[in-house]
Amino acid sequence: MPTRKVLVISGKRKTAIARAVVKPGKGRVRINRVLLEIYEPEVAREKIMEPLRQAGDDVWRPLDIDVKVSGGGYMGQAEASRMAIANALLKWTKSSRLRRVFIEYDRTMVVGDPRRKEPKKFGGPGARARDQKSYR
Repeated sequence: MPTRKVLVISGKRKTAIARAVVKPGKGRVRINRVLLEIYEPEVAREKIMEPLRQAGDDVWRPLDIDVKVSGGGYMGQAEASRMAIANALLKWTKSSRLRRVFIEYDRTMVVGDPRRKEPKKFGGPGARARDQKSYR
């Protein structure tokens, strides 16, 4: 096990930002102080558990992972948390095999998605859509 006691890693998705704190412990994973086993909604919980399932029990069971996440919607928060957890496990284990496993499964677990919402402009209801005109 590494000599350092605490590791802080962040993950981002859209406007959600997650900060994961990893330390030796009993295998507890908390998202905003709620245990991952009872985190709702279920679809978000499944998304957050993906890096843990891919890594295997022997990697994360001896660790406690506390994630604080804010901003965005529940799915953006889930994906930010998942990215923070995956990168924290990679940094803790320093394993190239684990990095390969994560990237093969889903690259967005390790590498951020730079897409953002385009700002709205004048003359229409959205970023690109314009008001229609008719000459009648």
